[in-house]
Amino acid sequence: MGGRQGFEWDDAKATDNLRRGRPAFEEVLQFNFTTAIFGEDNRIDYGEVRIKAIGFVRERLHVLVYTERDGRIRVISFRKANDREIKRYDRQTRSFHQN
Repeated sequence: MGGRQGFEWDDAKATDNLRRGRPAFEEVLQFNFTTAIFGEDNRIDYGEVRIKAIGFVRERLHVLVYTERDGRIRVISFRKANDREIKRYDRQTRSFHQN
């Protein structure tokens, strides 16, 4: 199992992420939780609460799906945000800043 600084992940899943052209799980260390938007991933019953966060790593929006285990963030999925998710982020943060 890999991980650092309050994060953990499955090494095989992290390797598969790279093989699929997705970002390295280590990049979650730079994920900006302060400006991220959050929602629960409840498409199916995973047997645990999974959170989908859309936020910045450097100047690019990313999607991080995670769960909390023993006080650590367990990375389930990590990738660049698609156009639909970027629009959702813009819409939600714009309405927040207008209020």
